[in-house]
Amino acid sequence: MDGRTAYEVAAREAFEEAGVRGTVESDILGTYSYPKVLKNGLSVTCKVQVYTLEVANIAKNFKEKGERKTEWVSCDEAAKRVYEPELREIFLLFKRRMAEQLAARMLKQIPAE
Repeated sequence: MDGRTAYEVAAREAFEEAGVRGTVESDILGTYSYPKVLKNGLSVTCKVQVYTLEVANIAKNFKEKGERKTEWVSCDEAAKRVYEPELREIFLLFKRRMAEQLAARMLKQIPAE
């Protein structure tokens, strides 16, 4: 899309749909599929690649603001709210990775004896 990488497109979508900007990871966190009904009534399967984006700022106005409700929730709560089992697992994977990264940072701060 416009010569951009998939993760750059994901970052742009995050801004257009939620008004968030930040640093996006280039590695895919996970993928999931869902059925989408087109305007003509035809149903197609969409496959989505999910990337991690560390939010640096949130815009007051963005392209799809009137179409979306923005709410910050925990990974556990997000996993409960989605219908797609694959997406549920992605939220829980993200939670585990963040916990591991936090633990690693804390261990680095402990002075060696």
